[in-house]
Amino acid sequence: MAHIIVVGNEKGGSGKSTTSMHVTTALARMGHRVGGLDLDVRQRSFGRYLENRAAFCAREGIDLPMPVMGQLGEGGDPLTPALEDLERRCDFILLDCPGSHTRLSQMAHALADTLITPLNDSFVDFDLLARMSPEGEVLGPSIYAEMVWSARQMRAQAGAGPIDWLVLRNRLGTQQMHNKRKVGGALAALSKRIGFRVAPGFSERVIFRELFPRGLTLLDLKDVGTEALSMSHIAARQELRELITELNLPGVAVTF
Repeated sequence: MAHIIVVGNEKGGSGKSTTSMHVTTALARMGHRVGGLDLDVRQRSFGRYLENRAAFCAREGIDLPMPVMGQLGEGGDPLTPALEDLERRCDFILLDCPGSHTRLSQMAHALADTLITPLNDSFVDFDLLARMSPEGEVLGPSIYAEMVWSARQMRAQAGAGPIDWLVLRNRLGTQQMHNKRKVGGALAALSKRIGFRVAPGFSERVIFRELFPRGLTLLDLKDVGTEALSMSHIAARQELRELITELNLPGVAVTF
């Protein structure tokens, strides 16, 4: 059985597609057979990222490591046949969920062996995980955390293993240190209550916006002729290396 990674958060703009693209291509670059499915049938940011990559490779005549992009089926259950097709060919399958609550997203979370939840480092995004009092006290889980809890219950009833849930603190800035400490403290307290791990994700960098039109990732820069990496590029590669290490996926040793 392929190991299923789900990237989910019911709020848009948290960096899900950027995270999905970098995780899948990093695994492919390390020699693993990787499949991807974009469950956001409207925006398709992850799917378009991969299409941009294929077009860039064809246009430039180069060959870059690339995950296999699956296609959702038709009918009442479009996810199951797509997964069955990818499982025959892949060691890992990543499902990129939309920034809203959908039936496909619910199904994906119940299938997750590893769940990655990118989160902008603010209390606006934190509100999806937990309700807080005006004094900053965590009152209890909120809508997204409750959905993950339901997915865990469904897996337990089906005899599947637990979900390893990793919350990524994306867009960590150098300013507003007081707010950063408050968000970090709230996440640490909540993680013990509802069972997730916290890790730093990707900082806010212009490079991510520049890579999308060509379908490139941080690991492709030298392959496309960018020999002199800036300090920002090097720091971003280190963030990706730390993320892949933190995921602790079976059979994966970080080699970039």
